[in-house]
Amino acid sequence: MNKRQLEKIGIPDYALREAIQAVQKAVSLRGLRGTPLKQAFKDFLEAPEDFTEDEVFGELALALTDDTNHFVPDPISYRTWGTEIDPASHVQMQQACGLPGAYGAALMPDAHVGYGLPIGGVLAMEGKVVPYAVGVDIACRMKLSILDMPVASLDKNSEHYRNSLENGTRFGVGSKWDTPHDHDVLDRDWTVTRVTRENKDKARNQLGTSGSGNHFVEYGIVTLDVRDEELNLDAGQYVALLSHSGSRGTGASVCNVYSSIAQRKLPQSMKEFGRLAWLEMDSAEGQEYWEAMNLMGEYAAANHAVIHKNVAKLLGARIISGVENHHNFAWKETHGGKEVIVHRKGATPAGAGVLGVIPGSMASPAFIVRGKGNAESLDSASHGAGRRMSRTKAKSMYNFKAVRNDLLKKGVHIISAGSDEVPGVYKDIESVMQEQQDLVETVGRFDPKIVKMCGDGSRAED
Repeated sequence: MNKRQLEKIGIPDYALREAIQAVQKAVSLRGLRGTPLKQAFKDFLEAPEDFTEDEVFGELALALTDDTNHFVPDPISYRTWGTEIDPASHVQMQQACGLPGAYGAALMPDAHVGYGLPIGGVLAMEGKVVPYAVGVDIACRMKLSILDMPVASLDKNSEHYRNSLENGTRFGVGSKWDTPHDHDVLDRDWTVTRVTRENKDKARNQLGTSGSGNHFVEYGIVTLDVRDEELNLDAGQYVALLSHSGSRGTGASVCNVYSSIAQRKLPQSMKEFGRLAWLEMDSAEGQEYWEAMNLMGEYAAANHAVIHKNVAKLLGARIISGVENHHNFAWKETHGGKEVIVHRKGATPAGAGVLGVIPGSMASPAFIVRGKGNAESLDSASHGAGRRMSRTKAKSMYNFKAVRNDLLKKGVHIISAGSDEVPGVYKDIESVMQEQQDLVETVGRFDPKIVKMCGDGSRAED
């Protein structure tokens, strides 16, 4: 077994010397080669503490179980925006700030508990990437398109608008098209990792689909109070299409594969970091994850592009302007004169002059924003309003049909959704925006009018 093979089965970088020695001893003392040798290492990794006296694996076992070998630095500090943040999110953020290589961190006003890093968490690392600080839905993102349709047509031709949403995408876990759509992203090199290669057919079939949970496609009215040169739009009101989804099943597979590798490579003394496990950027696995993550970024952007193309075509509309951004991703950026890996898990890039979209809920506005480049937030802002209760609690508290009927009276038509996504489960987006005035300036406002989400079986009949 060579160094690369040892890394693949979970031997951390700091123990490779002892692992090579163990390979040599296993061959000379026990005649192990090929599959039996690999299996012996896998058995060893299940419980290395049981092999400290073993003639073959003893030194490697000591290297993996000696807590004194690995320095854990004091946690770095982080700044918080917003006040309505649950204590558990702070616990998660504090743990992330104790990671070796942590350089900077911030917590956005929409923060709530996630896996590993909280949603709304921003974490800069030196030379390391943390798959679960990016998230399962790699490159989950927003896309807003301004359409050349009269605002009055939203009411006059509402059925036509609804049909275009119904037929322009698919929703739900595992959702796919019977006849796949085409896009240049499928011509990229999907062999950069095994997981992307093996999932390319799934990605092809899911291109142009939306997920479950808080993913949506909706029509609404954008209001601009002044002309914006970058958008090339005058002050006024416009019909717009807004979508929220990511890299679908393939992105989830990439996260799960590389987070599992990272967790296997954690030193015994750092096992408590769990889903915050990292990959060194100069390691083979770190480079593979980075390539796969960036491919998923391209794929997620293509996914939205196909959705908007399909829906606009069905509506008979032309896209005249737009804005889009990731909010589950990692970027190489320079902060404080140092190149770092900035993870934004449920956080919007908000560098100086950078456009983005921050949504509210199915009945509250989204905002087109321009970043102010606040160094303390690592050039970041919230990615939405943020949940204030769990999905389980929401389902026990709200009746979807009742909420849907109430929203219809207020001029918002919900085609489908779940009781776990009704407005009451979210923080007040207006308050969230007030709490981050030093992070972004508002360019325009989007008010939802026709909304389609996955639903949870509680879809109401028209």
